Amino acid sequence: MRQMLLPFYHSEDSIRSFLEGVTRKNISLVITDNSSSMLSIKACGSDAKVRLHRMFLSAGNEVLREIGDYIKKRKADTPGIKQFIEENAGVIKRGKPRKIRIRTGGNHRDLREIFQSVNEEYFAGRVTARITWGLKGPRRAARSRTLGSYCCSTHLIRINPILDSRHVPKYFLSYIVYHEMLHADMKDCTKEGRRSVHGKEFKRREKKFKDYQKALEWEKRRWP
Repeated sequence: MRQMLLPFYHSEDSIRSFLEGVTRKNISLVITDNSSSMLSIKACGSDAKVRLHRMFLSAGNEVLREIGDYIKKRKADTPGIKQFIEENAGVIKRGKPRKIRIRTGGNHRDLREIFQSVNEEYFAGRVTARITWGLKGPRRAARSRTLGSYCCSTHLIRINPILDSRHVPKYFLSYIVYHEMLHADMKDCTKEGRRSVHGKEFKRREKKFKDYQKALEWEKRRWP
């Protein structure tokens, strides 16, 4: 199943290793708090100097792989990187953080209603995270999109607006919401000092969703 979540909480070394594996280059990586440049790359032959904003420590593998592709061929399209920066702009140190706009009502689905229903059925109402439809990103293949995310620092769940469609079954949207609520409920789950994003306990609890298998089968048919 496709990765559905930010954040991963990588270490600097793990990102360097990941990018070296994707690019087959020697990567010199610097993590910054630069408020004006989120990503800077200088590549020469088999070497590349990369400067990344600290926000990328919580990027999913799809975003990191897109960075690797950009290092290899600088003219590569970067819709995932752009969307990730936009969604995480609040962590940039430039004075007062941008106020997050919460939008639960969609054209076809109401996230508030689904959140409350899932919260009562599976979490005894204890999940206090906020939920909102995410921003509409560039059009691209659905299977390359992040369908949902949970951000620990803002305690916010974002759901991709591609799921606000009459063609998407309510049980599938509820499953995505459940998946992200499960991350919120297990936000203090750590393993050897690093967040265990989809560990054994997470996977065990994820399967408790009543339409778990049905949702996976629909996703496979819709976005193989």
